[in-house]
Amino acid sequence: MLIGSYSSSLVLISLCVAILASYTALDLTGRIATAKGRAVYLWIGGGAFAMGFGIWSMHFIGMLAFSLPIALGYDLTLTLLSLLIAGLSSGFALWLVSQPTLPWLQLGLGALIMGTGISSMHYTGMAALLMQPGIDYDPALFALSLVIAVGASTAALWIAFRLRHQTLYVRQLRGAAAVVMGLAIVGMHYTGMAAANFADGSFCGALGTGLSGNGLDYLVLITTLAVLAVALLTSVLDARLEARTAELARSLTRANQELTQLALHDTLTGLPNRTLLADRIELAISKASEQGGCFALMFIDLDGFKPVNDAFGHHMGDLLLKEVALRLRGHLHSQDTLARIGGDEFVLLVDLQEPDDAMGVASKQVNLISRSFRVAEQNLQISASIGIVLYPGNGVDQHELLRNADAAMYHAKSAGKNGYSFFDVSMNSNARLQLQLLQDLRLALDQKQFRLFYQPKFDAQACQPIGAEALLRWEHPEQGLMLPDRFIALAEKTGLIIPIGEWVLDEACRQMREWIGLGYTDWRIAVNLSAIQFCHTGLVDSVAKVLARHQLPANSLTLEITETTAMHDADASMAVLQRLADMGVDLSIDDFGTGYSSLMYLKRLPANELKIDRGFVRDLEQDSDDAAIVSAIVALGQALGLRIVAEGVETDRQQSFLTRLGCDSLQGYLLGQPLPPERFIADIERAGHALASH
Repeated sequence: MLIGSYSSSLVLISLCVAILASYTALDLTGRIATAKGRAVYLWIGGGAFAMGFGIWSMHFIGMLAFSLPIALGYDLTLTLLSLLIAGLSSGFALWLVSQPTLPWLQLGLGALIMGTGISSMHYTGMAALLMQPGIDYDPALFALSLVIAVGASTAALWIAFRLRHQTLYVRQLRGAAAVVMGLAIVGMHYTGMAAANFADGSFCGALGTGLSGNGLDYLVLITTLAVLAVALLTSVLDARLEARTAELARSLTRANQELTQLALHDTLTGLPNRTLLADRIELAISKASEQGGCFALMFIDLDGFKPVNDAFGHHMGDLLLKEVALRLRGHLHSQDTLARIGGDEFVLLVDLQEPDDAMGVASKQVNLISRSFRVAEQNLQISASIGIVLYPGNGVDQHELLRNADAAMYHAKSAGKNGYSFFDVSMNSNARLQLQLLQDLRLALDQKQFRLFYQPKFDAQACQPIGAEALLRWEHPEQGLMLPDRFIALAEKTGLIIPIGEWVLDEACRQMREWIGLGYTDWRIAVNLSAIQFCHTGLVDSVAKVLARHQLPANSLTLEITETTAMHDADASMAVLQRLADMGVDLSIDDFGTGYSSLMYLKRLPANELKIDRGFVRDLEQDSDDAAIVSAIVALGQALGLRIVAEGVETDRQQSFLTRLGCDSLQGYLLGQPLPPERFIADIERAGHALASH
């Protein structure tokens, strides 16, 4: 019997090829597990070729490592057939582990088929020697090689199925598993080789016509390494591409979620916005229509938020809004929706068991907001006005419900704030009137519907007229002459007060120029400034332009601002007032005594006069406290070197008392009512004579 020998270097190379082929196979199973559609079959086909070529190469290099005392060759047909068997077995294995599940019965049957395929590859490759006489196999070792082949296949399929998904340390686990699988495959091969016996006198029938062993080992090795390297590199690159694609997909998902959040939620508070609220209301309407039941929509507007915003800045206002949202949201049921629809306006959508439950919910919201808020080391106190609508009953769609809730909220505000009001159909007519009034107000300037009336001021001691206060009136084409309390708040809310105020200033200065032309050179014309107008950045420039346009001496104009406006931001007010004073304009603090003044700031304000509020003058004769207050104001003004003006003088006793106290000038119905300019001069002369006779 011929005794064979092995090349240790080729044996080691065959083991390395087996391990590399095993690792490539495990890596390819990961690609197949994540592939979709046709890509699955492309990966199985490419993987079958690479894996089959690797296993066959290990087998063939192992055969080349074996040498006999005779020359050997390999039949080309049988050699290629063994390669084909290896590829088909590998393809079957990859297909099997790509299935969603791998039950034990299916694993066993698959391992049997794959083991048979590997054994067939090996013994077909051995048959390619075409030995004469044929190879005699030891039955025990032959059977053992088959068992090793099936066992190795079982282990390989199970490991490949378990490690096909990307997990932590998966590459390290695949490396360890590839070593085990490589050893099993090599063990099967060399057990099969050990089972082969070659009789004395045997010769190789494929020697002349088949493949020669000289240099073939290196050719197979290089080809195998190239195939496995390409397959492995392709798999790694595809895995990275897939990982990047997956990360991009996750990024896009997060971006879409963020965009959805931004599109449907308020950026400051995180509450649903108007868009999402509209959708929730539509869902609530559908549910109530199909299943019965009812819900309430509550329009919540914060009372006193603007003063906080103005006094502490927008940052503090934003923090307060967050705290309000947090407090309200913390007392809601999961099915309720709290939305912020802009500014300090919130809307609450509440499912109700009974319509009467809405009162309790609204009362709870009012109480929650009325509690003090601690914001940035400040204790802030605000309240809420809530308008309530019920469905069904107060609207058919979300637009009508919101509109009616808004009208009910305004009714709650007009009723004194810090409370709630249920919608009533009469509120809609009031809301429509307000809307119509706003539309008319926008046209009033263009259509020259505004008029100035003038109320005279008299020197208290000399009983002589010293000027007038300009008072705005609106000659509405349908409602007639309207006083400012009907439309000024609306003008301030919409910003129309700025152009209206500029018109008042211009018209008053024009009239004063006309009176100067008539000889009243020592008169002053007084014009009231609203808080919004006073805070407008263009105020000083507007005053300068008006004075220049009408060639009016600056000290002929008195600008009146309320004590509250002047003291709201005292430092900013002082800067504006100082610029006006430097221009020579007369400055008056109106409604003095009704606000909160710091004497430290008051003495620094460049004002020329204090105007006592008519509320103190009205009850002067009956209320000793009012008399004491008026006396104190006069004394304070005199101490600060300011002129004192008392308005609202309607009786002789009031006139006499104020004159004795030392008021510089008086104004009121006793002395003269507001009149249009064409009647003013005649009436003021009559009033002057009457005043002198007292």
